[in-house]
Amino acid sequence: MRFDDDAGLDTSEVQDLRGSGGGGGIGGRMALGGGGLGVVGLVIYFLISQLGGISPSSVGVGSGLTGLGSGEQVDNSQLSSECKTGADANKKHDCAIVAIINSVQDYWTLQMSRSGQTYRKAPTKFFTSGVRTGCGSATSDTGPFYCPADSDVYIDLTFFDELKTRFGAEGGLFTEAYVLAHEYGHHVQNLIGTSKKGTGTGPTSGSVRLELQADCYAGVWGNHATTTPTETGRPLISDITQDDINSALDAASRIGDDYIQTKLGGGQVDRSKFTHGSSAQRKKWFTTGFQTGDPAACDTFGTSNLG
Repeated sequence: MRFDDDAGLDTSEVQDLRGSGGGGGIGGRMALGGGGLGVVGLVIYFLISQLGGISPSSVGVGSGLTGLGSGEQVDNSQLSSECKTGADANKKHDCAIVAIINSVQDYWTLQMSRSGQTYRKAPTKFFTSGVRTGCGSATSDTGPFYCPADSDVYIDLTFFDELKTRFGAEGGLFTEAYVLAHEYGHHVQNLIGTSKKGTGTGPTSGSVRLELQADCYAGVWGNHATTTPTETGRPLISDITQDDINSALDAASRIGDDYIQTKLGGGQVDRSKFTHGSSAQRKKWFTTGFQTGDPAACDTFGTSNLG
């Protein structure tokens, strides 16, 4: 995966909270189920619900601490000075993440305008250790997540190292793009009203359908990534290889409910607790989106065959 050296980056779509100290443990109520649960958060969910005796219904989207704490500030000065073009994204990891976010949001801006809808851009907030959100407080163990209450995406970038070391994923930049595009898929769902359908647990639950649709939306973006122009008129992403796609599919195979329950949740698969879909389903729906490039093909709520 490479970026066009001459394409411009927009760092205003990222808010850098690293070093602001805006966390402090899991407090309030996490944005689980309805799109708010990140990849590592799925592990935390199983550890809490199966080992800690907390029922899934007791953890949901709710009011909580929001925004920055007293004296904390967003500091984008380093990002804005270092991340100006695709050439910077090809050299620096933080800039590559900015470029991915720009590309994903540019795609959905164009796509939703074609269907007569309006896409509202949402910032991704980089944090370290912990963060306060409209869905409560979260630690880095939650993984990347989308909070519908404030319409923001949150990520501690060290998560991508965890994805390789804890889950054994191949890693790579397009794996990271898949994860981020999935979270922005949840933002799209929130904008068009699909998020409210993401309830319950089990293999055909609304929660599973919501997550598989977000995987499909990530694939749709991937299909259009090399042709979606930025505001400067040039596509940010110049090349996506088959190896990139394979790395995303590898990640998808390691974050299915069945894989995580088997490897990290005690060894037994309990389909009644599925919230994200099986590994095979996650691979299927990302592939569906990537092969068709059509968001309409991602109607996981309108099919009885989730794969």
